[in-house]
Amino acid sequence: MNIDKVEGADFTVIGLEGDVDLSCSPDARRSILDVLETKKNLLIDLAKVSYIDSSGVASLVEGYQTAKKRTLKFGLVGISDAVMSVLKLARLDKVFPIYDSVAEFEKEDA
Repeated sequence: MNIDKVEGADFTVIGLEGDVDLSCSPDARRSILDVLETKKNLLIDLAKVSYIDSSGVASLVEGYQTAKKRTLKFGLVGISDAVMSVLKLARLDKVFPIYDSVAEFEKEDA
């Protein structure tokens, strides 16, 4: 798994690539929580994720819960079919804020 970060004025985009599974989900979790510790809004780009398991989903859930506690905006963008099927199975597609683009996330008020 590769992790890219792009800093915006008041938000950060974390792009995950490859498989997000037990072997690398701690790295994804740490990256997510590190951004939220800076009190910046967070958008996670999942367009290049080919596989995600329950540990990867747990990292997303923890990030979402942490953002809510800190009144920060959190969202997902570019969700691949593989990831969406897992989110739908867990009914998390109704929980996570999902955006069509970075611009949509940026435009929406927190």
